[in-house]
Amino acid sequence: MDDFDMLNAPAAGNGVGSEEDPAAAFLAQQESEIAGIENDEGFSILDSGEVPSSLGDSNGESNGPSDAYAAISNADRLQAEPESLRKWREEQRERLELLDANSRTQESEWKEKAKVELEEWHARQNEQLEKTKTNNRAAEEAMISDLDENNPGTEWERVARLCDFNPKSSKQAKDVSRMRSVLISLKQSPLVR
Repeated sequence: MDDFDMLNAPAAGNGVGSEEDPAAAFLAQQESEIAGIENDEGFSILDSGEVPSSLGDSNGESNGPSDAYAAISNADRLQAEPESLRKWREEQRERLELLDANSRTQESEWKEKAKVELEEWHARQNEQLEKTKTNNRAAEEAMISDLDENNPGTEWERVARLCDFNPKSSKQAKDVSRMRSVLISLKQSPLVR
């Protein structure tokens, strides 16, 4: 049986007896001390005058200081660390609250600015829509009046009015230059029937 099997074996029959495992006791002590630091509880040795059992003798064995003064100084050192952590947490909480407040004010400013810009955009869009409607109605009325006057020989003038022959003002995405050139050539020399 090697040394590691002895730690995991049952207590009966191996000569260890009913003693507690020293490694487990040490780990339990360290975990309780770390839990005290993480919870900011610390050790209240100076308030009550008693030494905690985790710092004193346990079952005749001592993993920590042997006299009470050393235990108190050790506890004071452990208690000073949570105080600094507590101060840091308070400062961090204040900084985060300040950042949150700034973030909320900036967000509300952005929302107000976006609301104003959206209203302006809607106003511009409605204005543009009204202009387009007016232009389309006027163009429709002009086209209807042109259709009513059906004079022979004015066909090409009516076609020329419907086509935009200015290449720079064309709003179309397709190239219509060939169609434009065909219409111009037909206007200049009409087909003879």
